[in-house]
Amino acid sequence: MGKKIKQLKSDDLTDIIVEGIKEKKGEKIVKLDLKGLDGAITDYFVICEANSSTQIDAIKDSIEDVVRKECGEKPWHVEGTTNSEWVLLDYVNVVAHIFNRETRPHFDLEGLWADAKVTEISADY
Repeated sequence: MGKKIKQLKSDDLTDIIVEGIKEKKGEKIVKLDLKGLDGAITDYFVICEANSSTQIDAIKDSIEDVVRKECGEKPWHVEGTTNSEWVLLDYVNVVAHIFNRETRPHFDLEGLWADAKVTEISADY
């Protein structure tokens, strides 16, 4: 008989994603709780910013590594790796957004989802 895979809660997945961001010193980390909002296609957005495309790539790789090690999951979809100004990792119930510092204000996801509960996460470094 095969091993049963435990369904990971979206709350736990957000914590694991934040851990991956912190490993590569992502900045201005926020979690948007979208549960219950009209038009929301996921439970959470985890958003951070980085100082360069190199750091964006490092954060992306760190998130993928930590999530794979902690729960054996791979992102369902990844976008933005060509120019690395905004990389999106879609884990279905949680979507991670890694922005270049200059690009983040232009898209203003926090403003777009202003009805979401916002939690600012201390980087501790």
